[in-house]
Amino acid sequence: MKNAIEKIRLAAHEALDHAASMKEIDDIRVRFLGKKGEITGVLKQMGKLSAEERPVIGQLANEVRARIEEEITRRVADLKENELKRRLAQERIDVTLPGVTHPLGKRHPISQVLLEVQDIFQGMGFSIAEGPEVETDYYNFEALNLPKNHPARDTQDTFYISENILLRTQTSPVQIRVMEKQKPPVRVIASGRVYRSDAVDATHSPIFHQIEGLVVDKGVTMADLKGTLEIFVKQLYGPDSVVRFRPHHFPFTEPRAEMDIMCFECHGKGCPLCKGEGWIELLGCGMVHPKVLTGVGIDPEEYSGFAFGIGLERIAMRRYNIKDMRLFYENDVRFLEQF
Repeated sequence: MKNAIEKIRLAAHEALDHAASMKEIDDIRVRFLGKKGEITGVLKQMGKLSAEERPVIGQLANEVRARIEEEITRRVADLKENELKRRLAQERIDVTLPGVTHPLGKRHPISQVLLEVQDIFQGMGFSIAEGPEVETDYYNFEALNLPKNHPARDTQDTFYISENILLRTQTSPVQIRVMEKQKPPVRVIASGRVYRSDAVDATHSPIFHQIEGLVVDKGVTMADLKGTLEIFVKQLYGPDSVVRFRPHHFPFTEPRAEMDIMCFECHGKGCPLCKGEGWIELLGCGMVHPKVLTGVGIDPEEYSGFAFGIGLERIAMRRYNIKDMRLFYENDVRFLEQF
């Protein structure tokens, strides 16, 4: 039986020397040390031995079991160390190589212009107000002196969600919401997306951006409006900028006007950029209509105010000499990264 136990030790030693994976080592453990393993098989035959031989064979079997367990532990450690070395060699990082750069995004040209316009008006004491893009008919039309039969309410011009809910066609509803909550003096600008049922082309889009201003206080006149907008234009386009005001119609202002800026290319002589007129339309403005003030609980006999609205895309197109409005919305990185 001693010879059988020695053969088991030698066989286990040789098998462990050739084991190349944890699974093979586990199979060897089961083969030699398991409940049905070869060592257990020898011990089951102890009953056939004499009383003198049993302790000797039992001790020898236990010594061989212990040696096999030690070899298994050592072999497992060797395999783990070799696997670590292999992974370190395979996953080695060369710290001298240049790093991988990740391109950083930039502000959209519309956002750039918006921030610049906001900065100019904040420098003149205006605060920033916000309002919902999904509006009620009351705030978008009725409170702004646009009666039920006004053509702007036509479904061909406005996106209606229900009879009284729509996508705002202008940022002017924010003015009403501000005046309802804040009594004069009021000096705010409101910006955001607006929606109109326009066909997409080089100068029109069903979604675009506006920024509007509102001032309400005692003694506000058309001269204050003109002075504020002239300062704005000179800050935006340079001190040599020239503007003019011409009559126009907006139901929520009276008197009202369009403000044009002298063409940057021809300086009033006429060229293709200004379509031969020498002037470029920039924004609409006027004194707040008394009916609008009355509707929000402000006495038009005591207070007056002015308002103006600017299309941000129009300013950006003039600023960057962009001919097609659709470029702003196509998300073409080649176009956007120029700004």
